[in-house]
Amino acid sequence: MRLGLPFLLALPFLLGPAAGDWGDLETLSPDPSPSSFPSYDFSPGFSSGSGSSSVSQSFSNFTGSKDDRGTCQCSITLPDTTFPVERVERLEYTAHILSEKFKIELSKVKEYVHLISVYEKKLVNLTVRVEIMEKDTIQYSELDFELIKIEVKEMQKLIIRLKESFVGSSEIVDQLEVEIRNLTLVVEKLETLDKNNVLSIRREIVALKNRLKECEASKSEMVPATPPPPAPGSCSHGGVVNVSRPAIVQLNWQGFSYKYGAWGRDYSPQHPGTGLYWVAPLNTNGRYLEYYRLYNTLDDLLLYKHAQQYQIVYGQGSGTAVYNNNMYVNWYNTRNIAKVNLSTNKVAVTETLPNAAYNNRFSYANVAWQDIDFAVDENGLWVIYSTEANTGNMVISKLNDTSLVVLNTWYTKQYKPSVSNAFMVCGVLYATRTLSTRTEEIFYYYDTNTGKEGRLEITMHKMQENVHSINYHPFDHKLYVYNDGYLLNYDVIFKREPQQDV
Repeated sequence: MRLGLPFLLALPFLLGPAAGDWGDLETLSPDPSPSSFPSYDFSPGFSSGSGSSSVSQSFSNFTGSKDDRGTCQCSITLPDTTFPVERVERLEYTAHILSEKFKIELSKVKEYVHLISVYEKKLVNLTVRVEIMEKDTIQYSELDFELIKIEVKEMQKLIIRLKESFVGSSEIVDQLEVEIRNLTLVVEKLETLDKNNVLSIRREIVALKNRLKECEASKSEMVPATPPPPAPGSCSHGGVVNVSRPAIVQLNWQGFSYKYGAWGRDYSPQHPGTGLYWVAPLNTNGRYLEYYRLYNTLDDLLLYKHAQQYQIVYGQGSGTAVYNNNMYVNWYNTRNIAKVNLSTNKVAVTETLPNAAYNNRFSYANVAWQDIDFAVDENGLWVIYSTEANTGNMVISKLNDTSLVVLNTWYTKQYKPSVSNAFMVCGVLYATRTLSTRTEEIFYYYDTNTGKEGRLEITMHKMQENVHSINYHPFDHKLYVYNDGYLLNYDVIFKREPQQDV
């Protein structure tokens, strides 16, 4: 029997002549403890005679009867006044669980109270900084905005955590959330205003200052007075003495990833001023020449319009040159050289370049796969390369542009892998080297007309670090430079030829 539930207790009694005294039955209870249940007093208030089944009851909820054998059976129904122990146990267990949860939540609240105090200070600090920005939008930068936005995002995350954890009133949290939201809107508004005005103006000012510095620096340089340029295609001058600052034409049509390649303008002695423009970026591996484009005018090149695109499957390296409507390339994986007719995109002639090193044996410094480099000047078509016999030093050969037969060869003492690039002007080889990521220097020359060689100090500014090709055009006296994917050109300045005595 479980406490707290009504129950029926049946008590069998054996009645005899001496059993009429019920004084010993004072309490009927499952628990003998007198403090557990109310006691029931069974006084001898009833009697049983022969043939009589009547029972005298001196208390309620009592019934009794006697069977044929004289056995007395009685039942007592106790009232529902037992102590609810099971409910008390459940209550105690629930109270214990609630107490543990309360301790956990209390520790969270203490932590959040500390965090709120910290972020309140940060919020005050941010508010002061934003007020300064509102008053003066010149004394801050994009970095200031980024730092403020990061701090605001941290506070927003904390507010979300607090709202998820708090049950009940969260007035302080809601107020902080509103303030942070307002602060975010103010910062975004200021940043938008700045992007439209202050930063753009500041960038323009910096650009103008840089241009002024460049102008001042160019004034201070000991640059000789520029003589009148010689006639197009003429060599009536004393050689190259300087080059202009680069004019950045544009990025090559393949994009920034195509860092290797060459570009220039076709030169034809019969039609020197009407040559088309060509751009030949290598594949991203820096070796394979697969596609090139032709443009009739510089405007077409600048606007990427009216381009004629062709594909070849045999070009290697960025030593390409164009002369008299033919493109000259190193045949892939060989020392052969090839002539490609630009009108048909067909190979017209192939020829082996005698003893030429190839496949990256003696390429230029920082430029791979350019063991064989073609050049064009007022005298026609040239090729610059190295041989094992000349121990990697530069070799210059004059070519027949029709048959690709070598007409004459000159051997220099300049080691080719220490040179960054080279070009020809009026039969003179000019070699460059890297001084810094933004500066090249024309430091060496070899004159095939006299066999003399020597040192120069002509600075060439550049946009990117590596120069992959330099092509000279005799008519407009320009250098066409492929600089890590960008197309640059330079005006060549010549020394005035000394007047001879009559």
